[in-house]
Amino acid sequence: MTPEFYAGFPVHAVTSLPVRQFRVGLPSYEIETVLHRFRPDVMHVASPFVLGVRGLTAARALGIPSVAVYQTDMPSYIRQHAGPAGNLTARAAWRWIRRIHEQADLTLAPSRAALADLAAHDVPRIALWGRGVDAELFHPDRRDDPAVHALRARLAPHGETLLGYVGRLAPEKELHRLTELATRPGTRLVLVGEGPSRELLETQLPGAAFLGRQEGRALAQAYAAFDVFVHTGTRETFGQTLQEAAAAGLPVVAPARGGPLDLVADGRSGRLFDPDRPGALTAAVAPLLGPQAQDLRERMGAVGRQRVEDRSWPALVDQLVGHYASAMSGAAVSVA
Repeated sequence: MTPEFYAGFPVHAVTSLPVRQFRVGLPSYEIETVLHRFRPDVMHVASPFVLGVRGLTAARALGIPSVAVYQTDMPSYIRQHAGPAGNLTARAAWRWIRRIHEQADLTLAPSRAALADLAAHDVPRIALWGRGVDAELFHPDRRDDPAVHALRARLAPHGETLLGYVGRLAPEKELHRLTELATRPGTRLVLVGEGPSRELLETQLPGAAFLGRQEGRALAQAYAAFDVFVHTGTRETFGQTLQEAAAAGLPVVAPARGGPLDLVADGRSGRLFDPDRPGALTAAVAPLLGPQAQDLRERMGAVGRQRVEDRSWPALVDQLVGHYASAMSGAAVSVA
């Protein structure tokens, strides 16, 4: 149920439809009415594709400065699922994205890779704005929590190295890559999250543990129980779970593509692997396995933790307010 108020402010709900377990808001003229009554100084549009398009159109008509956030690589998802017409439909998606974001006074991208994609497709007035992380909730000290010890005892009763993943269980996350690791001796895969691919993954990854969706303290405890964090998707514009894993002091293994390029210092805080080379994921993970690799895991985890300690949400919000000011002053320029 949508709350009527959040932090003391009214929430205006819109009609929505479920699409692959997501609620997608439907555009309507009600948006103009709400904005006209509220008269905001600036409008923040999160990942506009359907409802957000209507919001940007309304903002422009009412003379309200707008900031749009590009956070989903929709063209890649479309290319993945559209079969033989994938490249054609992906190009059409980029034309649609450019048309959408041309209406915004400023478009923010979460990583250098996403920023480069926008620039390559002629999206104007772009700038970098990352993501914050709760470095107190996700912390290496949580490994000493008795609940974490109990979870590890349940997941690794024979001292297995736990290879963890956190995120949506869906085709776009390319979790089939984990089959490379499913039978590694002395290891166990642990997946946190839900999604349409869970049943298939349970078949593909025999012996893996599926913990379902976790939030808050329970999620932090799951990270703390892992030895290595493994990410498989190549279409991430950022990769918030990689950042949470780093905050928890874990070495991170991820594809050398997209958002992870900003988040993983290859060979220092984790490993980046070539997603186009068979066996590359196994080769990247192998040096981090077993009791003999504990010192290496701890060193990499410490570097990763250090790299995220200055990415607090207050600092990122201060940056965002600066972007709002640029949009409102009409001084927004591309920073690619």
